[in-house]
Amino acid sequence: MKSTTKENIIWDVVVIGGGPAGMMAAGVAAQRGRSVLLLEKNPTLGKKLLITGGGRCNVTNNKTDLRTMLSQYKGNDQFLFSAFSQFAVSDTLTFFHDNSMPTKVEAEDRVFPASNTAQSVWDVLVDQMKEVGVHVQTNAAVAGISIEDKTGYIIITLKDKTKVAGRSCIVATGGTSRPETGSSGEGFMWLKKLGHTIVNTDVALVPIALNDAWVKKIAGITLQDIKLTPYHNGVKQKAHKGKVLFTHFGMSGPTVLNMSKEIGEMIQYGDVTIMLDLFPNLDHSALKKELQTLLVEGSNKRLKTVLATLMPLALVTALLTLLKINGDTPNHSVRSEDRTAIITMMKSVPLHVSGLLGSEKAVVSSGGVALSEVNFKTMESRVIPHLYLIGDVLNIDRPSGGYSLQLCWTTGYVAGNAC
Repeated sequence: MKSTTKENIIWDVVVIGGGPAGMMAAGVAAQRGRSVLLLEKNPTLGKKLLITGGGRCNVTNNKTDLRTMLSQYKGNDQFLFSAFSQFAVSDTLTFFHDNSMPTKVEAEDRVFPASNTAQSVWDVLVDQMKEVGVHVQTNAAVAGISIEDKTGYIIITLKDKTKVAGRSCIVATGGTSRPETGSSGEGFMWLKKLGHTIVNTDVALVPIALNDAWVKKIAGITLQDIKLTPYHNGVKQKAHKGKVLFTHFGMSGPTVLNMSKEIGEMIQYGDVTIMLDLFPNLDHSALKKELQTLLVEGSNKRLKTVLATLMPLALVTALLTLLKINGDTPNHSVRSEDRTAIITMMKSVPLHVSGLLGSEKAVVSSGGVALSEVNFKTMESRVIPHLYLIGDVLNIDRPSGGYSLQLCWTTGYVAGNAC
């Protein structure tokens, strides 16, 4: 428990950052009888948590096989194996279920609270911290971290000049995504001064902006089971299948977010065009046959009416406008060359990339503390004893779909259990 000197309270554990990783770590440490102070720069905890997943909070991904789950972390499985062996997907589900928060599994194994709101996740974490006696200090912006020579205590200096001492410190400040929530990258500056190597940080999962003005006319449309194939300076790149959401600035959705980092890298060195295949499960011949059947069956109907049975009407209108084909043409009068043009367009809609949205729209950031400088059995720094690093401060790329939050739960648990 906490002890005092003549000058200050010495906390067993000081957690910097009241996001999901920090809250998990604080709760676990306090449950073990540690005196825990959680410092949060915002007026309230979990600001970023409450907006994740569009406010629904994608808690984890339902890949309960350890190696299958770790394969999603892009070559970092050798680092994460030890941590995930201690707290994995099944443990996350048990944690929330035991705290009266049922979950549901949706497309691509994404797990959400059954209530469909991130507030449920926030409530579990906050209630758990209250139950085990975590002391929370909000509006506590940190200015820096240092080590006291005589005692080895970790000293956290706040921007109001207040100093806080801890026997251990857990840094859960996040990366650089969504800076309005507090993830401004300050933690990287402190850690660098302490001797840590910081791999170049950048936003990782972000929407893609497009030059195509017509896309604004289909804002809000979601397309399932499509394929996106990038071309860099005319050279074909790896294709991605899944779902896309069109917005007023371009496109978003899980498939787009997962390919955004490679798009960002390509656009630095040339033009990027993404070809959208609306029907990846049908080749040109099969799609031509299906369209011809629809035109014959509805020979007296209008072209746009028949095409609207295949895709949203707003998209039909936009594509026919691009092709300069009259959508009011009776199906029996559609020319052969127009049918061919329509098939070609449906298999390869050109989307011209102008760039990526900034950190204000990013789901996660890439880069962070070099993984070789962290002991993943405990999440303790190999550079500074009793300093623990968790969540987005680590240089770990991952796709969207619950993998970021699972990283928070896992590393937060391991650090809280070890410090």
